[in-house]
Amino acid sequence: MHMLVCGGTGCHASEGHMLFENLKKEVQDNNLENDVQVIATGCFGFCEKGPIVKVIPDNTFYVSVEPKDAKEIVAEHALKGRAVKRLLYFDPVKKEQIPDSKHMGFYKKQLRIALRNCGMIDPENINEYLAADGYEAMGKVLLEMTPEEAIKEVMDSGLRGRGGGGFPTGLKWQIASKNHADQKYVVCNADEGDPGAFMDRSILEGDPHCVLEAMVINGFAIGATKGLIYIRAEYPLAIHRLKIAIDQAREYGLLGTDILGSGFDFDVEIRYGAGAFVCGEETALIHSMEGERGEPTFKPPFPAQSGYLGKPTNVNNVETYANIPVIITKGAKWFASIGTEKSKGTKVFALAGKINNVGLIEVPMGITLREVIFEIGGGIQGGKKFKAVQTGGPSGGCLTEKHLDTPIDFDNLLAVGSMMGSGGMIVMDEDDCMVAVAKFYLEFTVEESCGKCSPCRIGNKRLHEQLDIISKGNATEKDLDKLKNLSNVIRDTSLCGLGQTSPNPVLSTMENFWDEYLAHVNEKRCPSGVCKDLIRYEVIAENCVGCTACARNCPVNCISGERKQLHVIDQTLCIKCNACLEKCKFNAIAVI
Repeated sequence: MHMLVCGGTGCHASEGHMLFENLKKEVQDNNLENDVQVIATGCFGFCEKGPIVKVIPDNTFYVSVEPKDAKEIVAEHALKGRAVKRLLYFDPVKKEQIPDSKHMGFYKKQLRIALRNCGMIDPENINEYLAADGYEAMGKVLLEMTPEEAIKEVMDSGLRGRGGGGFPTGLKWQIASKNHADQKYVVCNADEGDPGAFMDRSILEGDPHCVLEAMVINGFAIGATKGLIYIRAEYPLAIHRLKIAIDQAREYGLLGTDILGSGFDFDVEIRYGAGAFVCGEETALIHSMEGERGEPTFKPPFPAQSGYLGKPTNVNNVETYANIPVIITKGAKWFASIGTEKSKGTKVFALAGKINNVGLIEVPMGITLREVIFEIGGGIQGGKKFKAVQTGGPSGGCLTEKHLDTPIDFDNLLAVGSMMGSGGMIVMDEDDCMVAVAKFYLEFTVEESCGKCSPCRIGNKRLHEQLDIISKGNATEKDLDKLKNLSNVIRDTSLCGLGQTSPNPVLSTMENFWDEYLAHVNEKRCPSGVCKDLIRYEVIAENCVGCTACARNCPVNCISGERKQLHVIDQTLCIKCNACLEKCKFNAIAVI
C-alpha cells in the first residue's frame, strides 16, 4: 500500500509536512514499514481541499486532512482495510461522498500530460521517475534520432510555447539549430510572475526531472551543451527539488559528459531571479542572467541568433518543456490528435478567485470556459452570479458570460480580447467592480515596468491615474475617451510584451462593462459597492432597534443615537471601514 501525501507549496503551508511525518510515525508504531509506504509527492491540483492523501492501489482520495487524522487513517485504512468516510470528498451537486478522484467533477474532464507525474511520484527520488518511463525519451533521441529528426517530431506535434506568446516550439528550435556558434545555450524560463499563477512552480515541485530531460533533448536538437534554469528565488521548494534532481541526474550519468554513451555532453545550472515580472520576457531574462538590469531589447536579433553572452540561445518555459518527453515517447501524431486545429495538446491553468474549486488543472485545448468554471471549477462561491474571468494575468482581458462557450485556445482568446498567457485564470462574481479590477492590474504593471521605454513607463502611470480619478467619481465621459485612446497608444508603441499587453484589462473591461464605467462617471456610483469614495453607509430606519452595536464599534465615532432609538451616520466623518455593517445583527446598515 502507498499513501501519497501532497507535498506541494499549498498543502505544505496547510501543515501537509506535519501530516506526512505523522503518517510515517503511525506506520512505524504499528510495524507496517514492509506493507505501507508513505510518500511525499507533488501537487494533486485540488488545492481547495488540501492537504490531500491518496491511497494506492484502491485509489481512495482523502481531502482536507489534518495532521491529527494520521492515526485514524493508519488504524482504519492500513490495518482494517476500510476507508475513513468522513475524510472522503463530498460532492455538493450529487450530495454524496466520492471515494476516488476518477469520479470527481474536478478531475473528470482533465487530461494530464504536463502534470502526468505530479501527485504520482516522489519528486526527490529519481528511481520513481525512471519507473514512470523517465529519461526514456532522452535515450531515444540521443541513441536513435538525429537532431533534425528530433526537431521535426516537435514541429509535427504542433506544440506552441506555453509561456504566453504561443510561438511554435519546433520552429523556435529549428531557428536556433541553424545558427552556428562555438557555444549555444538552452534556457528554461521558470520566472512565473502573473498574480494567481502557480503552474510552473507546481511542475518543478512535483516532477523536476521531466524538465531536465526535455532540456537535454533540446540541447541535442540545437547543438547546445549548456542549460540554464532561470527561477525566481521566491520558489524555495521548487529550487530545493531542482537541486536534488540535478545532483541525481549527474550521479546516474544523465547529465554531464558522454550521456548514455552517446558522445553528447550537456549540463544544467540554476540562476536566480529577484521576482521582476518583466524578466518573464526572454531578452530581459537573459540580461538578468548576465548580471545586467532586467530590461528587454529590440528584436531582431532574436535570442536564437544572439542571446546569452551573445550566443544562440533557445528559451522555453517550464510547461513547454514538460510536454517534450511525452511527445517523443508517444509520437507527434498522438499529441497532435489532442486539442484544436491550431492549438494542439493541453494547457495547465491555475484556477483562482471566486470559484469553489481553486486549484491547478490541465485540460485539452478547445474545452470551453463554461466547462472549466462550472464543471471542473464547481461554479461560483456562495451561489453568487458569475461576472467575469480574467485569463492571461495582467496581459490578458476580462471575459463575460457571453464568452463562456468560447473554446479555449490561443487564437480564440485573442479574438475575444484576451489571451492565453502563461495560464492564470481568475474568476470574479457579482460583487467585483470591473473598474477596480482594471485599476488593480494597472497598479501591478506600473510597479513591474522596467522603465526602459516611455509608453510603458509613463503611459501606464497615466492610465492608472485616470482609473483612480474614475474610481473616485471625479471623471467625465471625455476622460473615458482619453483612457481608451491612451490604452491604444501604449499597446501600439511599447517596446516589449509587458507594455504592449498592459492596456488589455482596461480595454476589455471598457468593452464588456461600459455601463459600469458610465455609472462611475455620470452617476458617481460604484454598482458593486467596491470603490470607497463612491459608496456610503446608511441606517435603515425600519430595521434599526437602537442596540448601539454600530456606534460602539465605529473607530471614528461617526454614528450617533441613544439606546433603543434610531441611529444616524455622519457621512462627513465616515471612513467606510465596514465595521458597522459587520457588527449589525439586524440588517439595519445598507451600502448605497
